[in-house]
Amino acid sequence: MADDKEIALRIEQITKQMDSVLSDTSVPKNVRSAVSDARKKLNENADRVMRVSAAIYHIDEVSNDINLPPHARTMLWNILNLLESIKD
Repeated sequence: MADDKEIALRIEQITKQMDSVLSDTSVPKNVRSAVSDARKKLNENADRVMRVSAAIYHIDEVSNDINLPPHARTMLWNILNLLESIKD
């Protein structure tokens, strides 16, 4: 398992990728809203596993949205992979 400093760096990287999705106007509003909720959950002061699980839930829920552009879907899958890597 990674140490706290490495996990903090990964969370920062994930947050930056989430910001990219949030600033992309080609991404549907409902998807941006879910990513925003996931970002808030990830940065709360709670147990890390709970925060990461909540973020995964929000993003996974919209990752197969039919209106999602292919590049945004790839970004969401990448975020999900990074979140999974720090979940345990």
